[in-house]
Amino acid sequence: MRPKRSGPDSFGGPACTPGDPLFAQRYRAIDARDTRFDGQFFTAVSSTGIYCRPSCPARTPKPKNVTFYLTSAAAHGAGFRACKRCLPDAAPGSPEWNLRRDAAGRAMRLITDGVVDREGVPGLAARLGCTPRHIHRLLVAELGAGPLALARAGRAQTARSLLVDSELPMSQVAFAAGFGSVRQFNETVQNVFAARPGELRTRFRRSRRTAPGTRQAPGTQQAPGTRPEPDAGPRERVHLDLDLPVRQPFDAPGIFRFLAVRAVQGVETADLTDPRQLRYARTLALPQGPGAIDLIAIKTSAAGWRLRVRLELTSPADVVPAVARVRRLLDLDADPAAVDAALAGDPALAALVASTPGIRVPGAVDPQELVVRALVGQQISVAAARTHLSRLAALAGSPYSSAIPDLIRLFPAPAEIAAAVPEPVPGADLDPDRPLRLPGRAVRAVLAAASALAAGELDVQVGADPEVLRAQLVSRPGIGPWTAAYIAMRVLGDPDAWLVGDVALIAGAKATGLLDAGGSKAAAHRALAARAADWAPWRSYAAMHLWQAAAGRASRSPGEAP
Repeated sequence: MRPKRSGPDSFGGPACTPGDPLFAQRYRAIDARDTRFDGQFFTAVSSTGIYCRPSCPARTPKPKNVTFYLTSAAAHGAGFRACKRCLPDAAPGSPEWNLRRDAAGRAMRLITDGVVDREGVPGLAARLGCTPRHIHRLLVAELGAGPLALARAGRAQTARSLLVDSELPMSQVAFAAGFGSVRQFNETVQNVFAARPGELRTRFRRSRRTAPGTRQAPGTQQAPGTRPEPDAGPRERVHLDLDLPVRQPFDAPGIFRFLAVRAVQGVETADLTDPRQLRYARTLALPQGPGAIDLIAIKTSAAGWRLRVRLELTSPADVVPAVARVRRLLDLDADPAAVDAALAGDPALAALVASTPGIRVPGAVDPQELVVRALVGQQISVAAARTHLSRLAALAGSPYSSAIPDLIRLFPAPAEIAAAVPEPVPGADLDPDRPLRLPGRAVRAVLAAASALAAGELDVQVGADPEVLRAQLVSRPGIGPWTAAYIAMRVLGDPDAWLVGDVALIAGAKATGLLDAGGSKAAAHRALAARAADWAPWRSYAAMHLWQAAAGRASRSPGEAP
């Protein structure tokens, strides 16, 4: 039942058997039932024919019966079925796809976003700049499964979540999960989980939650302080509540605060008044039409948080991309244990890691939006950028009617920005009532980028190569290395971006004793960049720690760009 390995690589290859370099480490993890590794690999047991997550409570199998796979699709393709006890497909995703800068990692980011479901393998290959045959061979060799199998595994995971968490009819679950037909849905669920969809729903149906901030069963009385059931609005929309698996510890206050202070009026809203229940909501432009998300983080322990999302969608087919974008936004697939252990090894960062375990790097729900936000936010405070962006959204953003309070518009698309914002005339006085009250050079940079994005000349997407993306960005007028690194960090989830020239990083380094108070700015930037080389491949997370350290001392908010 165990396939031959296609060849080891730095990540252990598609199948890991006794004698492979990583086998002993992974076997120790499953023997300890270590939850930190859930989603990072899967344990297939030849004696039972099932695959599990590393923390499965079942008896540890003998090493000779074990094969480790990087993906559930590879395990299923080798003839194994998902464990009904530990539900391996309900684990958080792997952080490897952000760590890997190769085509396989980039492909996995796109597959997770639903590109194969929407555009097929040819669409995936086109985004990666290769042929469908080449990307199939590459993924089979690297991950043990081709793009169709990997997409199918993602659909099965989404289907299981919808069967458990929602009241959608079976046919809607099928299409929401990305299946082309109900028959395909039934066959896949049966093959992966060894149960029919109705059996899964009956077996794993969770009791309706009545905790504050979560959806209640129909007919129950609403508890004080909870959000009411949304109405359909002017046109019927799909409303779903789903749990979001996350590795603990999770710095929910840090990432919710980061998003809250940058919230664009009408597009985003946040409520952090209750430190044990945090809320952030925003509108989204999704493949099938506009929608919105409403996120709730509920504190469960000293460093533990439970996450729940309410989706408001034009079509059930947008469940997969909406959830994928939420996970990227909150960096839910990160490996906090690895990040914290590496950064805590530096005495200057140890105290920061101890005070804020599980720090996350905020991502982006829309790469093109993030480019505009980064350009507007260059060289000004977060508060000022938020004002400019709110004014821009009010002028150019499309209206949106939501059942979620305070969400009334979408962030403007690049073409809408290019059409709504007049280009400053060189030498002429700037209109004080202009939509973007920035210097003429900054406005021209925003318009140039918006026009390039709208025309497809500038391609910013989750499947981009980090180095290629940075090179494309810095070649554009008004975009420097800092902005290019910031965009790569947030759009691609690049865990190792370093923002050369960031003044808040210098302030944070001085606050933690990494740098002396004296010396020139240029010397401080060079010294900090040299020190940061020791934090690879987690420099983005180190930057988040330093920004937080600088927040109370700097005159502007950490990061400078919204």
